[in-house]
Amino acid sequence: MTQPHIRGLVIVPTYNESETLGHVIERLFDATTDVHLLVVDDRSPDGTAGIARSYAEQHLGMITVLERKGKKGLGSAYVDGFRWALEHGYPAVVEMDADGSHDPSVVPRLIDALAGADLVIGSRYVAGGGVRNWSRARQMLSSAGNVYARVLLGFHVRDSTSGFRAYRAEMIGHLIAGTIRSEGYAFQVEMTRRVRNHGGTIVELPITFEEREAGRSKMSRRIVFEAVLSIAAWGLKDRVLTRMKREPRPPG
Repeated sequence: MTQPHIRGLVIVPTYNESETLGHVIERLFDATTDVHLLVVDDRSPDGTAGIARSYAEQHLGMITVLERKGKKGLGSAYVDGFRWALEHGYPAVVEMDADGSHDPSVVPRLIDALAGADLVIGSRYVAGGGVRNWSRARQMLSSAGNVYARVLLGFHVRDSTSGFRAYRAEMIGHLIAGTIRSEGYAFQVEMTRRVRNHGGTIVELPITFEEREAGRSKMSRRIVFEAVLSIAAWGLKDRVLTRMKREPRPPG
């Protein structure tokens, strides 16, 4: 049997997602057979890695499980996944959550859109996008976070906090060249900022984000606080650098 042309790698970080991961994997390979999947697990105590390994045995060569030594966080999970993708020569990389909130059937469209972009964001806040089964408080927090990022960082991007996105491999090499310490909201905003600052093209595709049906959200006050402080610091840094570039140097 001829193997399909592999268009990219889908990275799914996991921590205690045993209730949802299997369904996500099944939906992904029902939607497309021309991607591979990398599950990056942070030693989940609920057996998530074991479930991932079981699916890897059923889909030989299509799924890899990267088991880390402990709970290191979302940002570092993606960075490890990015490095793995580059080492194995994937042309495109997709970020997707393990909790079922991201529709795997959208993955092919994200990769298609990379033909004219360096970063394609599955956006809740462009025409045609939205959220489902969120509380009003959650919607307000998410919307406010994106407005905050747009104002402080000068973004035109409507949904820089979205974790459902695709990158061209060439851009990923630039993104992970420096130190990355942010997590959660802040990680996604930082990656968007780095693409923008590197001169990359960013496209947003409308998606509907649906609240998880099982398991617990990883959102916390610490993650939100980290994002608020990080975005403010990046905004100040960008303004200082812009001003330095505009000011003429004194004659030597």
